[in-house]
Amino acid sequence: MRLFITGIGTEVGKTIASSILIEALKADYWKPIQAGELDNSDTIKVQHLISNTTSKFHKEAYQLNSPMSPHAAAERDNIEILLSNINPPKTNNHLIIEGAGGLLVPLNSSDCIIDIIPNLEAEVVIVSRHYLGSINHTLLTIQALKEKNISIKGIIFSGNKNKDTEEIILKMSGITLLFRINEETQFNKEIIKKYAQQITL
Repeated sequence: MRLFITGIGTEVGKTIASSILIEALKADYWKPIQAGELDNSDTIKVQHLISNTTSKFHKEAYQLNSPMSPHAAAERDNIEILLSNINPPKTNNHLIIEGAGGLLVPLNSSDCIIDIIPNLEAEVVIVSRHYLGSINHTLLTIQALKEKNISIKGIIFSGNKNKDTEEIILKMSGITLLFRINEETQFNKEIIKKYAQQITL
């Protein structure tokens, strides 16, 4: 199984969702583009949250110094992000691929995060976090994927349950709810493992 984890925006819980899926599947992890926090990257964060010893963590295709949109971070590093350089690592294991921000985050003057996905042969998992406007952002994310005929595995809701929001998103989109990540005081190996043990994909 190969899954691409995207969010409806930034800071919605992609890395936590990725960690849970990795632990559940004992999958490998790959973050194609890391912008900023190179000394505490998402790869490092996930490594600290995983308990199993099967998962491998693959090197990013691009490591950018500035915590900003990849196109701008790459420009500051005097490089250009090319889709041809973003190729999935070789592995016989399940692979969890974490995107950067949302689908229409620019990589260069013509390509966005969504343009990476077709070459990866991965189904998409959408992470949606509840806030005013999240219904619109979630449905737009789903619409963008459907317009490009990209397969959607399902959706993960991040944050305590919001019945009205979740029901209308699921009803209007027809997308499968995979699981929910509740608000937690902290996320550590024990919490990640607890969620992972409840998941069937």
